[in-house]
Amino acid sequence: MSQFDLTGKVALITGTSRGLGQYMGRALARAGADLIITSRDKNNLALFQKEIKALGRNAFPVELDVRDHDSIQNAVTTAHDHFGHIDILVNNAGCNVRKPSLDITWDDWNLVLETNLRGSFFVAQAVAKTMIPQNYGRIINIGSVTSVFGYAGLGPYCASRGGTKQLTMSLADDWGKHGITVNCLAPGWFKTAQNKVLYENEGWVEYLCDRIPLNRPGQPNDLDGAIVFLASDASEYITGQTLLVDGGISTGATKATLDT
Repeated sequence: MSQFDLTGKVALITGTSRGLGQYMGRALARAGADLIITSRDKNNLALFQKEIKALGRNAFPVELDVRDHDSIQNAVTTAHDHFGHIDILVNNAGCNVRKPSLDITWDDWNLVLETNLRGSFFVAQAVAKTMIPQNYGRIINIGSVTSVFGYAGLGPYCASRGGTKQLTMSLADDWGKHGITVNCLAPGWFKTAQNKVLYENEGWVEYLCDRIPLNRPGQPNDLDGAIVFLASDASEYITGQTLLVDGGISTGATKATLDT
């Protein structure tokens, strides 16, 4: 189990004011890591900071807007100066615009791609510059089942998450010689603030569960094991990979096929 121990490690997690970013932060803290938690408004991090401290770990709040290059540079410098090292990066900050493709605007496209894809790249670049001298790092880009599947009404989002998968492989090849692994953690259908309106439709939830072999949407803690694994020495020979945590929906199964 020592391979999964993150004691002494520092993890920077983008987008930790709510949602899955906080759940992944809790999992890393319980495994022993101290955290750098980020939000565009640092005031939104106060309660989460207290929660992590109650677990016996440090949580250092930093303002970060992944759409602003100067903000990225300042946040990473501030975080590195505080702890002296950054060992783990979780590129979690993201957004979505859910519209039919014919209704997507120029600004819609830019918002999603700049946040999910461009932001992930430049945060990873800034953090990698601190990891290379220590010849060690774990970078985890948060993708989605849409990294490998396409869905109607999610054009920019699917493009950004498909790009995240490809970016992960490129960075893994680029930085492997420096002891840095880069992987993509791709959740399936999890209820979040971005998509909670979908889960208010019982018919849609039934339709969704029909296509998930485990017969339920993901619960936030379903990501705990995967995030700790990819952040730890247990995954030191795994890089450039996309790990789907999706209840099996990417198999393309339905109840009809499962019952035959």
